[in-house]
Amino acid sequence: MVYMGTLVTGGQGLGVVVATGRYTEVGQIQLMATRAEAPDTPLQRQLERMGLQLVAIVGGICLVIFGIGILRGYPFVSMLQTAIALAVAAVPEGLPAIATTILALGILRMRNLNVLIRRLDAVETLGSIQAICLDKTGTLTLNRMSVVEAHIDGRMFQISNGEFQEKGRPLDIDRETGLQYLLDVGVLCSETAIEKHPAGYSLKGSATENALIEAAIAANRDVIEPRRQYPIVQMRLRSDERRFMSTVHRKPDPNADKPFITLLKGSPEQVLAMCDWQLSGGRQVKLTPEHRHAIELQNEHMAGKSLRILACASRDTETEHSNNNNHLSGLVWLGLLGLTDPIRQRMQEVICGFHGAGIDTVMITGDQSPTAFAIGNQLHLSRNGPLQIVDSTYLAKVDPEVMKALAAKVHVFARVSPAHKLQIVRALQQANKVVAMTGDGINDSPALKAADIGIAMGTSGTDVAREVADIVLEDDELQTMLVAVNQGRTTYTNIRKAVHFLLSTNFSEVIVTFAAMAAGLGQPLSAMQLLWINLVSETSLGLALALDPPESGIMEQPPRDPNEPIIRPVDLRRMGLEALTLSAGSLGAYGYGLARYGVGPRASTLGFTSLITGQILHAFSARSEKYTIFDWSRRPPNRILTFTVAGSFALQGAVFLIPWLKNLLGITTLSLEDTLVTAAGGVMPLFINEGAKKVLLQEYQNEPSAARSQPR
Repeated sequence: MVYMGTLVTGGQGLGVVVATGRYTEVGQIQLMATRAEAPDTPLQRQLERMGLQLVAIVGGICLVIFGIGILRGYPFVSMLQTAIALAVAAVPEGLPAIATTILALGILRMRNLNVLIRRLDAVETLGSIQAICLDKTGTLTLNRMSVVEAHIDGRMFQISNGEFQEKGRPLDIDRETGLQYLLDVGVLCSETAIEKHPAGYSLKGSATENALIEAAIAANRDVIEPRRQYPIVQMRLRSDERRFMSTVHRKPDPNADKPFITLLKGSPEQVLAMCDWQLSGGRQVKLTPEHRHAIELQNEHMAGKSLRILACASRDTETEHSNNNNHLSGLVWLGLLGLTDPIRQRMQEVICGFHGAGIDTVMITGDQSPTAFAIGNQLHLSRNGPLQIVDSTYLAKVDPEVMKALAAKVHVFARVSPAHKLQIVRALQQANKVVAMTGDGINDSPALKAADIGIAMGTSGTDVAREVADIVLEDDELQTMLVAVNQGRTTYTNIRKAVHFLLSTNFSEVIVTFAAMAAGLGQPLSAMQLLWINLVSETSLGLALALDPPESGIMEQPPRDPNEPIIRPVDLRRMGLEALTLSAGSLGAYGYGLARYGVGPRASTLGFTSLITGQILHAFSARSEKYTIFDWSRRPPNRILTFTVAGSFALQGAVFLIPWLKNLLGITTLSLEDTLVTAAGGVMPLFINEGAKKVLLQEYQNEPSAARSQPR
């Protein structure tokens, strides 16, 4: 029983439909999916856990403040309102909305860069990528194969722009029987569908098989007639253990002693092992050990030039049953064909960009080891060190622990199968790596789905690859991934900025209220004032910080540890210091008001205005943990934040101009001297916090927990 949605990676077959629609297994899954709710992203769950912890902490503090107020004789209802308002203001309930908004905006930005994000949380995960597995064909290369060399009976032929040459001289193909036979095998032993039109041929098949047929067309060979004369009667496709394709054809003469012919193309090692003869000068001669050694050397020489190499062989047979082992022995060696798939432009720069971002690059290819080694060196996958390469033929027998160690050190895996790709991705994940996988074919789909981030090609990729991937590069340009990683890191950094700002300002409100109540200085902030602060200086400014442009050097930093909490211990110390300075500024202005006017609305207005001024200005400090406000030239401007700060000050100014709002908040008009006091109470915390930033940054860099996973 095969279920709809099963990924067929090879072979042929027929099926009988036994169910459709809701009665299929996929239909049942769809029904369950429509009834289920989508889970929150990991980042949202982390923020939610942090929110619950804050609720518990702030709730306890609010109960203490409430109790202190009752003991000091304040009215019960007034203290209850203050405690509830303080709890509402202290807990950053807007965090999930801010996080979801910035992730959605990240998707929109990358959509404009031809990057289609299929999962919301993939935006944040992009910033955590530590290793990227690169499928060679179609990702690193153009997936436009072309035959450039042919080796027959010790002779080498070059093919350039459709012209066949030998030693730089044009070749008369009509006199080269061996080359004609080799090209005909590429036409016959193929799945490519060929249609002839007045303007030329239309080919529908794989890039490799299309290249073989295009080479025959360039040699003025008829690619339709041979298929009519030698109809195919049986075909066996390449598999993991059988790295060659074989076909059986019926000869034009049914009365021949051997009316069938078996053709092979595939791995030079396996095909050569099955050959006892070779074609030389149009005659079949014995394949001697010296000939075998010469062929092996030629294969290595071609592989060293980054060519993909196919060997071709044939054998006349009496029966059409290719599963008979006699068909796969005593073959006649025909020659080697060297194909090239050009590396995409600027791919070396892209690989260098990944390395600069601290991301390990692993190339996965079905090519043999010498070819893969040459391409890996050309792309500098090893960062100018020794290139580590593993032939994946024997990976199925490798112990998982050994595989995990290999995956952490190897730069190139050659001769891989779909199962190997999945095995490599899982091994890297077991080595505590956040893994991205690129691919464009059906064979890549299991690994794409298993990776933390699956990246499919939008133009050359198959529907299956795009369906299971998390990200689709619509222009097939891998350099776009560098922009995507930059955006992912920026998104996570900006969410941390918003969290940092909200928590430090919220803590300051709690400290101001708690300190004043504990010292018996009255209520500096009323319930309505606390709610107004929450409205003017928190959510809007937090969202503006989440839209901050990326800091310089973000791609020179190693990937963050995915297990690192969004709020680190050093962040807590920094937020505590910032909350204390904001509170000190507010309490200082409030104390000045008490000394001059006594307990009442005028003193409360001074403390309230000073606190909200300091919080609004604190948004500039929260933009960076290493750059101060004096380093404007080293930071790109955030115009949205500037406008939001201006808008927040405009709203605060409106409080003193709109009578009913002024009465609602219980504030009074400020004199010039009072205005200077509140300005000082709001501005001084900004300078103090900026001065302490360099000290705290040095402390963070010296912490063991600050270490990142280093690139190999």
